[in-house]
Amino acid sequence: MTWRASIERTVIRRPVIERAAIVPRAIRSRPIAALLAGLSAVLCAATASAVPRFDDVRAQWRSSDARLVDRQGRVLQTMRIDPTVRRLDWLALDDASPAFRRALLLSEDRRFLAHAGIDWQAVGAALADAAGTSRAPRGASTITMQLAGLLDGPVHPGRRSVAGKFDQAATALALERSWTKAQILEAYVNLVPFRGELVGLRALSELQFGRQAHALDAREAALAAALIRGPNAPAERVARRACLLLTEQAFAPLCAGLEGMARVVLARPAARPDQGEQLAPHLGRRLLSRPGTTVVSTLDAGLQRVARDALRTHLREVVDRRVGDGAVIVLDNRSGEVLAWVGSSGPLSEAPEVDAVLAPRQAGSTLKPFLYGLAIAQRRITAASLLEDTPLDLPVGEGSWIPRNHDRTHHGLVSARTALAASLNVPAVRVGRMVTPAVFARTLQDFGLTSLAHAGDHYGYSLALGAAEVTLLELANAYRTLANGGRIGPVRVVAAPASHRASVASASGALRAALSRPTRTVLDPAAAFVVADILSDRNARALTFGWDSLLATRSWAAVKTGTSKDLRDNWCLGFTDRYTVGVWVGNAGGAPMRDVSGAAGAAPVWAHVVAALHGAQPSVRAGPPPGTVRATVRFTGVSEPEREEWFLAGTQTREIVAREVAPGIGIDYPTAGMVIALDPDIPPANQRLRLRARTAGQAVRWELDGRTLAPAQAAAWFPAPGRHTLRLLGPGTSELDRVEFEVRGVNYRDVYRHHPRNHRRAEGRPNGHPGR
Repeated sequence: MTWRASIERTVIRRPVIERAAIVPRAIRSRPIAALLAGLSAVLCAATASAVPRFDDVRAQWRSSDARLVDRQGRVLQTMRIDPTVRRLDWLALDDASPAFRRALLLSEDRRFLAHAGIDWQAVGAALADAAGTSRAPRGASTITMQLAGLLDGPVHPGRRSVAGKFDQAATALALERSWTKAQILEAYVNLVPFRGELVGLRALSELQFGRQAHALDAREAALAAALIRGPNAPAERVARRACLLLTEQAFAPLCAGLEGMARVVLARPAARPDQGEQLAPHLGRRLLSRPGTTVVSTLDAGLQRVARDALRTHLREVVDRRVGDGAVIVLDNRSGEVLAWVGSSGPLSEAPEVDAVLAPRQAGSTLKPFLYGLAIAQRRITAASLLEDTPLDLPVGEGSWIPRNHDRTHHGLVSARTALAASLNVPAVRVGRMVTPAVFARTLQDFGLTSLAHAGDHYGYSLALGAAEVTLLELANAYRTLANGGRIGPVRVVAAPASHRASVASASGALRAALSRPTRTVLDPAAAFVVADILSDRNARALTFGWDSLLATRSWAAVKTGTSKDLRDNWCLGFTDRYTVGVWVGNAGGAPMRDVSGAAGAAPVWAHVVAALHGAQPSVRAGPPPGTVRATVRFTGVSEPEREEWFLAGTQTREIVAREVAPGIGIDYPTAGMVIALDPDIPPANQRLRLRARTAGQAVRWELDGRTLAPAQAAAWFPAPGRHTLRLLGPGTSELDRVEFEVRGVNYRDVYRHHPRNHRRAEGRPNGHPGR
């Protein structure tokens, strides 16, 4: 049976008991009949005005909510955007409960299917009431007339005036001529306001009654229809009117307990019971801004769920270590698409609204791969180069800084491969001295770490150990850059190109920078390959992490952990042949954790996500890029096994002989990689430098660019422009330490030209420097 046939049988053909359905005798009087005839003629002429098309009204409807869906259209997040009104999606008439349709017509327009927009019988009755023939006035607005008012927007006081009613009537006649009855009823069901801020039957059903509109039973439908007459009426009044509607349908027994039911339903806060899992609240808040829109993201709902559950499960296991927050992000290496974005641990977090994917946190050892990559690209070191893991005391201001390894021990000479894979701190600081903090900071900026708030000189050598703050999104994209052979590119969070451009325009801060990052090469592909090979070497990392850690995945992966000062931040970043996964664990408020390292904090989550990504298709190691050479290296005098090693072409070596490391001996000033700037406005005598070293009581001598410096020259050396190599030599020709540094500025000849007393020394090339 069609909806129309059902309504006709229930409403029109049933005996009507309400007084409004009875044709009053007053309508037969000549004055009223003449008035009605005049009104009809005028209104018919007024219907020439245009009315909106039904399809346009439906297309312009906007839910108060917006949806974020994944790449396959599965709902990730639903958020309310419009705070002024509560609307849900458009409701088709066939999806409205038949019980409600019957109750609606009984309550609002019994002759809806018979009239042409104006119920002249009801108009006559209303006029009779106005003429004093009846004690109780009644309304004559049909559903079509009410819809005409709703199409004009919110009802205002003028709508209840005679002119307002006349306008509604004229529009109603036009609607009836251009719309079908079903379209009129469907539009009304969606546009009619109910209780409070609720508009439309779907909003009332789902938010107030807690069920779908098609499932409303007779009692609920009667209450809903009764609310149209008095949206904010007390529960007892709503229940009385609903009982009248039930009685007309021969459902009088259902009136029992109806008032109590009305009190419960109407006192219930309007809330949607079927919001689902709400998988991406943080990304949803950043992408959803317009009511009624659906944004198709690059996320994968299944992977998002895996990442969220892995994070929460692990944090529950370590809750006794004072850790409650975390974040996970997964990137597609090739496209830069974000496949998972978990901004917090949800109910486990003390600040679940904080998006830890974009919150700046101290990076810890996660910056070391970029430091070693830079040094390898500059050909300062190779993966086989030996670095000193011995006590180091660096002057800082009026004090000193002594970097220490995580295990508080030293290992003597170690290869760069072992130092990076095992995350040793002291060798990293020595490499940082080679490249200088300023150059390293610029390199990090090139890798997209734009959250660095200061230049490299602000951090000093602690930048090598991750003293700077970065975001998880930036760091993950930087590791993705390593995975892509040193080529950086933007990330994407929405699927369509036009939507991506819109997301860039509306984003801010670190997200905007990541979305708009230009594609370019920031590191020699050969150096990126060597770093990735080191990070995937489980043998090299065994010194710190053991042979069977969570970092040892079943298929190929390059991974690095990191822990910030005082155990406040814990990281695990890594990539496979297809994906980059980043995990942060800590506390949103910055409180320190207890006994949580990168391997124990973030690594279990990282390993779980990587296993889920490659459960069906193992990761495969990429082939070497042009410019790389593989050679066998033999080490002498150090605990490094003979092995096949990757080099940048031209830097390969067959044998590395370790020189003995004298503890407590080394060059303090200048430091490796230092850039010294000359100032022509300062007298030369005030620009001389004193070369400083720790000698442990040994007799030492200085050698600059292959020439020995006299003690007096070492005590007051004038820095000549150019690159220099300074060596500290012990007895014989044994090298105790060496540094490379650069002097920039005007040529010393130009400086001395302004000081005649120095001409003779300039011509003799002061300080034993050969000149360049």
